[in-house]
Amino acid sequence: MAKKLIFGCGYLGKRVAKLWRQAGDTIYAVTRRADRAEELRDSGLVPLIADICQPDSLRDLPRVETVLFAVGYDRSSPQSIGQVYVGGLSNTLQALKPPVERFIYTSSTGVYGQFDGRWVDENALCQPTRPGGVACIEAERALLAHPIGRCAVILRLAGIYGPGRIPRVKQLQAGKAIAAPSEGYLNLVHVDDAARVVLAAEVRATGGTIYCVSDGQPVLRREYYEQLACLTGSPPPTFAPPSPDSPASQRAGSSKRVRNQRVLSELQVRLDYPSYREGLAGILRSGD
Repeated sequence: MAKKLIFGCGYLGKRVAKLWRQAGDTIYAVTRRADRAEELRDSGLVPLIADICQPDSLRDLPRVETVLFAVGYDRSSPQSIGQVYVGGLSNTLQALKPPVERFIYTSSTGVYGQFDGRWVDENALCQPTRPGGVACIEAERALLAHPIGRCAVILRLAGIYGPGRIPRVKQLQAGKAIAAPSEGYLNLVHVDDAARVVLAAEVRATGGTIYCVSDGQPVLRREYYEQLACLTGSPPPTFAPPSPDSPASQRAGSSKRVRNQRVLSELQVRLDYPSYREGLAGILRSGD
């Protein structure tokens, strides 16, 4: 029975935890909140109350074989995104007790700054234009430069969707304009497929390797929302420019198409949802 530690047991992390628990592993999950710790305990996990931005709180981490670092950024946090993604990761690496056999870091395809619709893969130039992408690429470099980097795997995740998380579906159903360009590309991956990639990366990846995690079927935003409108019986989508200071405005200029060939060939993952069409249909059939 292996011992595994998750930082960021949220939408993706809790699914990974469930799969690991089903395999008989002991799963520790870090949280900053006591109420969240109770939820994790009720799910069969071993909660640890700590804050990656507070090094002293990480002193008593258990000795584990595998670590999943899937920390998201809370926009209400007093820390900057760089302090969380880069500083928090560095604090964690310093606190871990050897020997860690596998460290899985969830990064983002936001590390690519391409805006002309070109295809990108793990070897494409990284020129992020948004703070999140900048922080992710800095964190990736810090991880690979650390001794633990030799056993690390970096997963650059596309936009995750799944049950309870279909972006802007309520806005679409209400007939409200979507604040984004209609022709930019969306790169997506179903959360259950992303969780299965994490498990495959743990056992099949070569240390120090980067993987782009998407369904490999980029879709124009207009086509995606037309399909979603059809599936939900909503009015046809309309689009409007996002406000200049909004997160949507920062994302609006990005338009790239992400390849997933390395995940499919090296990690031998077969996607249950090979495109957004199957994914959306499955979610809506289940009523989630």
